[in-house]
Amino acid sequence: MRVERIARYPVKGLSPEYMETVELTAGQGLPHDRRFAFAQGDGAFDPAAPKWLPKRNFACLAVNAGIAAIHAAYDPHANTLLLSAGEARLAADLSTAEGRQAAEDWLAARMGDEARGRLRLAEVPGHAFTDIPDKAVSLIGLASIAELGERAGMALDPLRFRANLLISGAAPFAELDWVGREALLGKARLRIFKRIQRCAATEVNPDTAERDAKPPLWLRKQYGHADMGVYATVLEGGSVAVGDSLELLG
Repeated sequence: MRVERIARYPVKGLSPEYMETVELTAGQGLPHDRRFAFAQGDGAFDPAAPKWLPKRNFACLAVNAGIAAIHAAYDPHANTLLLSAGEARLAADLSTAEGRQAAEDWLAARMGDEARGRLRLAEVPGHAFTDIPDKAVSLIGLASIAELGERAGMALDPLRFRANLLISGAAPFAELDWVGREALLGKARLRIFKRIQRCAATEVNPDTAERDAKPPLWLRKQYGHADMGVYATVLEGGSVAVGDSLELLG
């Protein structure tokens, strides 16, 4: 088995950044993965007392399909966020209050009524706005995506599932049986600890920003569950590159 793609998503719900190599750290997710989120004005996020919250407190694909059309790129060295949708573009300096507000206003204008109250760009040092409270990396087998698509009669873009690591060489849905096992991934060591239950975010076509598929429903009909992919915690850090092998231990 080998790594075919590495991706992080600097802003929750927005586009990925693909990486040829990444340095994993024990007990952490990918650097800058889900570092930011746009908190809905009526949500429960409190920057003074941050805690993990369900995705619906933020702009997210499960509720806001249209944000799939927005491209985001984050430069951690300059602390700038580039947002674009068609001809509309913004370069926001996140080190300033003006830059952060500009990003909030830009996205709110594109979300329209789906921006519930004033959007707030959320960032908490050491916190990632992931779908689970644990700090983890997500893996999914390409064969699982291909088989589900074949059974449903529709080719599925792996980006629908927003994994950090796409893995080839495993049998369809084999990764679901890795829970509780350790693995060597490049120079890092992981422990797989949880299956990923899929939600309405996977219904959104990443190219068109339209809901045109029902992966959670198809999974339940075909397999009796809505799980695809797994979460892993990093036990020992190290570099991981596209083309590196994944070796299960024990």
